[in-house]
Amino acid sequence: MKKKDRNENQSFQADLIGIALPVTLQSLLQSSFGVIDQVMIGQLGSESIAGIGLGGKFASVYTVVLGAVAAAAGIMIAQYVGAKDERGVRRGFYLNLFLGVVLAGVFLALCSFLPDRIMALYTEDVTVRSQAAMYLQIYGISFVLIAMSTIMSVLLRCVGKATLPLVASFCSVLLNTGLNYVLIFGKCGVPAMGVRGAALASVIAQAAAFGVTAVYFCRIAGSFWGGEKFSVDIRLTKEEWKQYLGILGPILICEFMWSLGENVYAVIYGHLGTKPCAAMTMTGPIQGLMIGLLSGVSQAAGIMIGRHLGREAYEEAYRDSKKLMECGAAGSVVLSFMLLWMGKIYVSIYQVEPQVQETAYWILAAFAIISPIKVQNMILGGGIIRSGGMTRYVMWIDMIGTWIFGVPLGLLSAFVWNLPIPQVYFILSLEEIIRFLISLVIFRKKSWMRRLQLSKHSC
Repeated sequence: MKKKDRNENQSFQADLIGIALPVTLQSLLQSSFGVIDQVMIGQLGSESIAGIGLGGKFASVYTVVLGAVAAAAGIMIAQYVGAKDERGVRRGFYLNLFLGVVLAGVFLALCSFLPDRIMALYTEDVTVRSQAAMYLQIYGISFVLIAMSTIMSVLLRCVGKATLPLVASFCSVLLNTGLNYVLIFGKCGVPAMGVRGAALASVIAQAAAFGVTAVYFCRIAGSFWGGEKFSVDIRLTKEEWKQYLGILGPILICEFMWSLGENVYAVIYGHLGTKPCAAMTMTGPIQGLMIGLLSGVSQAAGIMIGRHLGREAYEEAYRDSKKLMECGAAGSVVLSFMLLWMGKIYVSIYQVEPQVQETAYWILAAFAIISPIKVQNMILGGGIIRSGGMTRYVMWIDMIGTWIFGVPLGLLSAFVWNLPIPQVYFILSLEEIIRFLISLVIFRKKSWMRRLQLSKHSC
């Protein structure tokens, strides 16, 4: 028995490292896009920081909607891989790729034709608004490429090729860093472009990431679906459509409403003034890095538990879920202490007023306190509970947390109690506790553990 337990632990650790480590490194690299942009733009003043931050807020709506499609793809592909259903893997990939590209086209149109109107919802400061609109209009060009890279990366991770998307991200971050330096500040004979240069650098870097990912994908595609390299089949039976929409629909609603809530928070911050908004924007990249360090555990949870459920190994699924939650808890507590220790060093990098630096530090302190609960929600809701396809559970958890608790608390603390922005952020973030308590009840009931209906021609 001890030998069996030892083998199970070794298998768990190998899967966790093989999936979580490359995904974590890739998430950190992707988060560094924001860090690099904002640290460099931070040398130009508070208005530029706030502009790129608010422009990025609307772009994040697209990111989370695309993330919903990627989550549906991950649920389907992981279970089909576990069941050795090659036809299901192909259909799960192409169906979600098509939907991702359609969504990218819609958001590209909005960013191309309505950037000023969109940014007018976020701030009354004309200078900040014009900077944000310019950033959004240029950055939107990359949306289709991001969609294709994302869905290809999901499939590569599910079939054990998680290091390949990491290579693509590494190349794009190097390119983004170099281009930021050249385009923002006007080096190597190029005129200084400021915020416009940051957006353009990100577009070129995302194009490079897509190119590298596509090359890897095309080279190995035949090896994981029986040699039918480009056999496109998105036909589903009535029952399969019902199952697919039952997975995707709640995720889309959940992610869109969560993102809308985050944008309501951005509107609250924006109306508290340019300096508080700049302070909040300064904390965004470091928050992204903190979450990115443990996002690999969340994505590993979705893939590992999905594989277990695909082969109906329910006991192993529940056991490994608890181990993943323990890993996330330990890692998040360590990172919170590190953030409290090094937060003042981070905010001092920005060439802004001392008051803005101090405000940004206290926002980071509030984030450090709440982040262990946030990470547990990410692993439970974003990985474990979703892996069985019961996405409506996560939808209701997020809707209750954001719209019944988070948004009302944010509005009250900002506009009724007139609290400073660090306290506003901490109070509205208490929604994470509500999410966690509900998620824990659902997890223990085990009703989320189920196997998807497989395609009729399993291989």
